Amino acid sequence: MAFATQVFNKINFRNIKGDMFGGLTAAVIALPMALAFGVASGAGAAAGLYGAVLVGLFAALFGGTPTLISEPTGPMTVVATAVIANLTASHPENGMAMAFTVVMMAGVLQIAFGLLRFGKYITMMPYNVISGFMSGIGLILIILQIGPFLGQASPKGGVVGTLQNIPNLLTNINPIETGLAALTVAILFLVPPKVKKFVPPPLLALVVGTVVSIVFFSDAGIRRIGEIPTGLPSLQLPYFTPDQLKLMIVDAAVLAMLGCIDALLTSVVADSLTRTQHNSDKELIGQGLGNLASGLFGGLPGAGATMGTVVNINTGARSALSGITRAFILMIVILGAGSLTAQIPMAVLAGIALQVGIKIIDWGFLKRAHNISWKSAIIMYAVIGLTVFVDLIAAVGIGVFVANVLTIDRLTQLKSEDVKAITDADDAIILDNDEKELLDRAEGRILLFHLSGPMIFGVSKAISRQHTLLNNYEVLIVDLSEVPHMGVTSALAIENAIQETVDTGRHVFLVGAAGSVKRRLEKLGVLEIVPPQNMLVDRKQALVNAVALVTSDVNMNSANSKVTNETPPSFDNLQIGKKS
Repeated sequence: MAFATQVFNKINFRNIKGDMFGGLTAAVIALPMALAFGVASGAGAAAGLYGAVLVGLFAALFGGTPTLISEPTGPMTVVATAVIANLTASHPENGMAMAFTVVMMAGVLQIAFGLLRFGKYITMMPYNVISGFMSGIGLILIILQIGPFLGQASPKGGVVGTLQNIPNLLTNINPIETGLAALTVAILFLVPPKVKKFVPPPLLALVVGTVVSIVFFSDAGIRRIGEIPTGLPSLQLPYFTPDQLKLMIVDAAVLAMLGCIDALLTSVVADSLTRTQHNSDKELIGQGLGNLASGLFGGLPGAGATMGTVVNINTGARSALSGITRAFILMIVILGAGSLTAQIPMAVLAGIALQVGIKIIDWGFLKRAHNISWKSAIIMYAVIGLTVFVDLIAAVGIGVFVANVLTIDRLTQLKSEDVKAITDADDAIILDNDEKELLDRAEGRILLFHLSGPMIFGVSKAISRQHTLLNNYEVLIVDLSEVPHMGVTSALAIENAIQETVDTGRHVFLVGAAGSVKRRLEKLGVLEIVPPQNMLVDRKQALVNAVALVTSDVNMNSANSKVTNETPPSFDNLQIGKKS
């Protein structure tokens, strides 16, 4: 029982009615989306359906979020489209097999991420980067649907090729197909909320668009899906060539990371709706197994789908039984209802995909980003531009790098304020009356070096700067009582300050070094520089000892000065042998 709990998702039969109804509803929503994404990717409608079944089934069985619905999503489809286009262009005969191999490799990477317990780190990305990335993907999906929306095949060259061919596409527009696509988008956006409760808008748009095309334009030569092959999918053995292996690994890494982010963000949404807590690492393993299986059988890659997950939960689902039910319902459609999808117009699917692209764009943050922070807004717009026109990995990598540099710079500025060099009873830190009196008695000959909060590497400059500004001291007290963590760079800066003080013959006291901070200093050998009796827990005691040292040195110097300054006896004044 314990083994089953560790391996399988939370499956129970205490809520059969809710789980079954949730799975059925999710399947109804998934059908038009899977068809649309399959056609949009270039792999075909069947690939979209196989992906919806296999990713959904394995993620439900082995994942870590009971109510998560996994299937091909807009972001994953955009990446898959680029992979398929590149590989089929360079290897026309085996390009599709290589593309499915990339999907398998992405699944293996996701499994590895889960086994290595990377789940908690995957979504640690600045929101402006995630927002820009998702908005860029939404724009790509919209641009790639311009050709099919206007009744023509998508131009070669991806986003740039489509934008360059817009004049030609507008010149050769197919009014009937464009009208069907526009009708589809209108239904998706304008369907009343009361109707949404009974019929999902994508399914309604698919049915209405198909019926209109059959009734009014049956002889107009409209481009349609065609009959989907029924039966079980054929096995796709992994295939790669040495010249494309590096590119395939990079593409797989992009798919894996995007799938992880997409799935785990949706898992957070599911947690908020069900008041539960998902297992991130287990979810990554489930997603990886799903994508591995999908690639093996010629399906598109998938991830957690927000719309399907929300509908699944709102219709009563509470366990992974709902996801399993959804997968079996879609499998029945593939096995026996392939002929029913033959008449679906390509333009209707283009309208559905276009609406998905519009919804992926983060309109809410786009409107507010410039009000929150102009730096954040610039990063977001830069990520959007890089995502659309350059490369997905470059967009995320550069965006995260710049955002982290700016964050570190800001944290460094804030933490530098917690590095204070004090030679008198300054109010910069909280000192009690006794400590203030001790500092005053020292008359500037004691330098109290007070640090507080985590000392990240950027603070090392502030430590060095504060230390070099003040050289007229006789005793250095380094107070680490309020430092819970110290980075290597900051520890080295502290070591330099202590070593320089010792080398110049002055005294050093180290106060409050404990826990990880003390271990870090021990490993660097800093504690060997400071005499054991000068390593104290209490700052006041360090001040008392320091004042005693300063006072004794002063008295000794004063005594020496008195002896040396005394007027020596003159021979003229000596009364040796001289009578009065």
